[in-house]
Amino acid sequence: MEQEVKYIHIKDLVLWTENPRDPIDERAIDQHIVDRALDDRLSKWTLPKLAKEMGEYYDFSELPTVVYHGKRPIVYDGNRRIILGKIKHGLVTIPNGKSIQLPDFPEEIPCNVCIKKVALNNIYRKHSDSGSWQPLERDIFLHKFMGEEKSSFLILEENTGIISANPHLNQRFVKDEVFKEDVLKLMGFTIQKGRLNSVHSDQEAYSILSDISRKIEKKEITTRKNRGKVIEILDPSSQQLIIQNKNNKLHLSKISFNNPKEESKNQRQSRCTSRKEFELFEGKLYLRMGEVSNLYRDIVDLYRFYITKKNDLSQTFPGLIRMSLRLLCEIAAKEDNNKKLQNYLKGNFANAKKTLDQDIKTTLSSQNVNESSLVQLLHTGAHNYQSSNNMEQTIAVSIIIGAILTITHGIEE
Repeated sequence: MEQEVKYIHIKDLVLWTENPRDPIDERAIDQHIVDRALDDRLSKWTLPKLAKEMGEYYDFSELPTVVYHGKRPIVYDGNRRIILGKIKHGLVTIPNGKSIQLPDFPEEIPCNVCIKKVALNNIYRKHSDSGSWQPLERDIFLHKFMGEEKSSFLILEENTGIISANPHLNQRFVKDEVFKEDVLKLMGFTIQKGRLNSVHSDQEAYSILSDISRKIEKKEITTRKNRGKVIEILDPSSQQLIIQNKNNKLHLSKISFNNPKEESKNQRQSRCTSRKEFELFEGKLYLRMGEVSNLYRDIVDLYRFYITKKNDLSQTFPGLIRMSLRLLCEIAAKEDNNKKLQNYLKGNFANAKKTLDQDIKTTLSSQNVNESSLVQLLHTGAHNYQSSNNMEQTIAVSIIIGAILTITHGIEE
């Protein structure tokens, strides 16, 4: 192997633009890289921490790895240390107001000078499993410098920008357990010829991937919590999209998480999509403890079961949810001064409807859910399985019931 130790002046050493930690335009000069390292928005460089760890002086036992490109000595490994040396000797500048307590640095330092192949092998051995690289950086290095095929994790990033836009996704378990090919396929995404394809529209795809990102950011799915339950942890609206689109034709997915304008547009569209697809009770209810709250949670669980097992269940299963809604209202009416079901619902309908936005009011109207029909719709659900199998109408019924329950059984702020 071609390696030798040479003393090189710090002013001659050139920082590596393709550093896997934070690659930059290959035309960038040292000052550009230093500016980026000092800005350190994603905490990948942590120069002040390194300077503190180095102590009072530069340790010669830690040699930078250098590859000559023609006459230019490029620092393949040890860029952070060399940046501190360049700052120490005034070879680059730092912004006013920023300061780093620097160790003593010689102007010439010993470097491990080698050919590119040796340098890359040494870098990979040193960093691949040490924790200094995150999964995305590791995959980029393996593909770009070691000749390996792109991982599905890298392809997803290149096609959507979702990982760079959401750094909390750049985790080993997310790569290995959430964004692996078989799970992506369950969600309606397929990797073909290095491109991301989907059975969903771009707006729907954006909505589903955003949902996953939120769940991971809020730690609703971790290596210890809901592990392996990617589909089950998604919002009911996302689960419903996955089910209803599963037989659609695959097409090239064109979504971007890195374009603010497009992101804003997609977020507006995805919210609209979620509303059109409906969600039981139109979201989570916060009810005071008791029988009503317990039954409400049971109904939500029943609906989630329906969403995940829809293709295996009979067409009459939705009728069970409609019947459960009637039982929920009967218990709530009894707890509300022992009222009759009809008086309870009609007495609170108008005020409950005022709390809903116009889109939801339009949904209620389109499903014939009004003050006069609500009681009959619940009675029909208990006695006529055929008519209660209309899930869209059942969800519309649940929305107004949720608003009524919030008035009569909601937790007081």
